[in-house]
Amino acid sequence: MPDVPPDRPETATSDSSDHDAALTELGYKPGLKRTLGNFHTFAAGISYISILTGTFQLFYFGVSFAGPGYWWSWPMVFLGQLMVALCFCELAARFPVAGSVYNWSKYTGGPHIGWLAGWMMTIATMVSLAAVALAYQLTLPQISSVFQVVGDGTGKYDAAANAVLLGTILIVFTTLVNAFGVKLMATINSAGVFIELIAAVVLVGLLAAHITRGPSAIVQTSGFGQGQTLGYFGAFLTASLASAYVMYGFDTASSLGEESIDPARNAPRAILRALVASFLLGGLILLFALLATPDLHAKQLSVDGLQYVVKAALGESVGLAVLWCVVIAITVCALSVQTAGLRLAFAMARDNNLPAGSKLARLSPRFQTPVLATCLIGFVAIAILVVNINQPQIFSVVTSIAIVMIYVAYLLVTIPMLVQRLRGGWTSATDHFSLGRLGLPVNILAVLWGSAMTVNLLWPRAEVYNATGPQHWYLRWGGVLFVGVVAVGGFTYYWFVQRGKTGVLAEHSIGEPPEPPPAHGGA
Repeated sequence: MPDVPPDRPETATSDSSDHDAALTELGYKPGLKRTLGNFHTFAAGISYISILTGTFQLFYFGVSFAGPGYWWSWPMVFLGQLMVALCFCELAARFPVAGSVYNWSKYTGGPHIGWLAGWMMTIATMVSLAAVALAYQLTLPQISSVFQVVGDGTGKYDAAANAVLLGTILIVFTTLVNAFGVKLMATINSAGVFIELIAAVVLVGLLAAHITRGPSAIVQTSGFGQGQTLGYFGAFLTASLASAYVMYGFDTASSLGEESIDPARNAPRAILRALVASFLLGGLILLFALLATPDLHAKQLSVDGLQYVVKAALGESVGLAVLWCVVIAITVCALSVQTAGLRLAFAMARDNNLPAGSKLARLSPRFQTPVLATCLIGFVAIAILVVNINQPQIFSVVTSIAIVMIYVAYLLVTIPMLVQRLRGGWTSATDHFSLGRLGLPVNILAVLWGSAMTVNLLWPRAEVYNATGPQHWYLRWGGVLFVGVVAVGGFTYYWFVQRGKTGVLAEHSIGEPPEPPPAHGGA
């Protein structure tokens, strides 16, 4: 079992001093404000995953392809992502710094791999922020027609344009909160997560009280998979994307490493707790929703999804209350996504690995946050949103590709880590978190899982990348083409342009930057 020491009392002063010292070992001058406790880091991870956002946004997709049997993709994805999360826990204990994926891949695979992972994760995060913001459109107009500001919802582009308006308002809000300091962000995020967790537990109880059929319903496969090359298995693989699109982002708990108290101990626990809590609550919500829905064959189930189930099974009043909780979940999810992207951009800019790095890494004297980087991420996300106004089909393709890039970025962490293990060069920070002898098999499973799911995500399915007409080959192959261009272009840019500029900026350096510490834990 993972070696995790027992809880001990937290003292902010000593922890800050100890982990600021760990930061200086990596060549960085402490600059971010270290104020966040254990629940704050846990909240950051679970709000990024955001069970209510993900399940309400994607339930219709899974059910429409694989029916009730789609539920089994939830534990499947959890087990795969658990292998990845366990690897991340060891890295979070060893390298308690901002930027998680970027810094982890840099120290295990070298600066080139680190830059590529950070590059892909940064792009994916900005697209993900835009995609999460669009979720307002799936919920707010169902609460009240007042929120359908653009048209009446019946026009060809009414929903898409209104989604951009609502999403823009949300991104402006999250940008302001992130700019005004980590403490404000953490307070709002933690309060939102608390409400989301309570709402999720209550929803589980309410759905369980309205069950109308037995568990055998989730093994029904009849009528699904017809016309698929692999039959029902092919349909199930497609439906599993609904789970894969939700269960990621747990590394956010470690992205706040330079602002957390005792991050080497708290971040690994926060990562695991966020993933496990999300799996349990999300799995129960999906299960009981399938068992409580009035009609498993209702057309609304594959159109309106979980929103339909909640209103139909629990009644209009209770359903509206739940939908308001979903709005809160979407809000803190967007806040957490931007927070994670901001720390990643800051970490790269501090290493002079982004254009105008010194400006993007500059911290506000008052708020101790990189305000310019915060605004840039918000601006780019809003610009991406605009694509959705008249081209919702293209936007759907782009958001799907963003998830793929996150899985690829995770592979750029787990593969170099596995190479270190096979070469005998990896030793965990055993005083905080260690997998011990399980480290190698867990790492191998993490790489195999990540590779298999990446292929599944990239597979050129028309129903994923070109769901509505007209059909275009470049949309269907959009995942492969886009990820290939981003990866090859990024790799080439770093090699010919960026690598000569890389180095910790003077204002963030302790002096003469040390060599990156070897993954086996040497100083």
